[in-house]
Amino acid sequence: MLADWRLSVASRYLRAGVGDKLTSFTSMISGLGLVLAVAILTIVLSVMNGFEKELRERVLGVLPHGIVSLPDGDLEALGKELLSHGSVIAIAPLLEGSGLLLANGRMAGILVSGVDPDRESQVSILDEFFIQGSMHDLTSQRFSLAIGKRLAEDLNVAIGDSVNFVSPEVQMSLVGPLPTSRRFTIAAIFAAGADVDKTQVYTSVEALSRLQKGRGSVGFRLLTSDLFDAPEIVRQLIVTSKQRIYGSSWTQRYGNLHGAIHMQKKTMFLMLMLLVAVAAFNVVSNLMMVVKEKAGDIAIIRTMGASTNAVRIIFITHGVLVGAVGVTIGLVLGTGLALIIDDVVLTMDGVLKLGLMDEYFIQYLPVDIRLEDILLIAVSSLAICFIATIYPAGKAAKANPVEALQYES
Repeated sequence: MLADWRLSVASRYLRAGVGDKLTSFTSMISGLGLVLAVAILTIVLSVMNGFEKELRERVLGVLPHGIVSLPDGDLEALGKELLSHGSVIAIAPLLEGSGLLLANGRMAGILVSGVDPDRESQVSILDEFFIQGSMHDLTSQRFSLAIGKRLAEDLNVAIGDSVNFVSPEVQMSLVGPLPTSRRFTIAAIFAAGADVDKTQVYTSVEALSRLQKGRGSVGFRLLTSDLFDAPEIVRQLIVTSKQRIYGSSWTQRYGNLHGAIHMQKKTMFLMLMLLVAVAAFNVVSNLMMVVKEKAGDIAIIRTMGASTNAVRIIFITHGVLVGAVGVTIGLVLGTGLALIIDDVVLTMDGVLKLGLMDEYFIQYLPVDIRLEDILLIAVSSLAICFIATIYPAGKAAKANPVEALQYES
């Protein structure tokens, strides 16, 4: 019964009466600040989660978990060694290079991967993103390319068009060293919605090896059971191999990006929790006004036998209820806005031509709302609200009921 009456009094103070306009206004402002802070924190964490998820599932689904190369040796024997490792799910031949693509008076720097079209689907999800043609079209003629949609737009080329690929490999001629170049035909176009659409192209291993005149190291691309174990898996393969091989994992190539996302998420959480703290401590000023306004009520409760601890609990409960309402509304608002923020940003970008996502590794705003983050925000925000109520609740408990009643009279 004691707990019930304390909760009843605390909840009644949430409803401001006719004469409580100033208190009602300050309560609304402090609650609104808490709502906005929690909503912003929810949106930011959901977007950071989205970037992490897209890097893990989309970008690293297209790019290699690990690469093992063999400068000189038995490729078939190496393939059997790799597949004998329990954490290697599949392998596919890979030869890498870089250079320039030239077409229609335009130029773009690119990375080129020589692949086996028949085996690439075992280690990559790129086939899911082809909008014209497929990886198997690379076998239709000797020198053909699969390129990203953004790169095709930058070079103003389409299926069947020709482009010149200029390799950094040089060849000697009567007039001196000249760069190696070759005309390729566009056989397929993909749109992964990531940075690979602009920087990565694919051809067959045979075509790229011929262009490099056998100077490149053919190896294998690895698909591992757990991409976060890929560095250790590659290290084990290098150590246990019977041949002299070289290897690298995605963490060496793109790990700085993944680490940056993790660091940004933690940093943004801490920074925005400070915003929540500022909003939550507005509850202090509001609660101090409530304590002053309800001095008469406090005195009456005390004269009826309520202890100082009961008064303290009433105002702590009142402050936590105010915080709970603000946090709940903020979480609902933040979740709702997070679900539509990608459409809003893309619409603004299209109308204003801002190019907001052009420099990111994906060209849209991903969102991944996680229950554990929602719970973390809720618990952290309520904890801050609780801490913010301790001082004004203590002031209310120490109030002298005799002086309050004299003032009221």
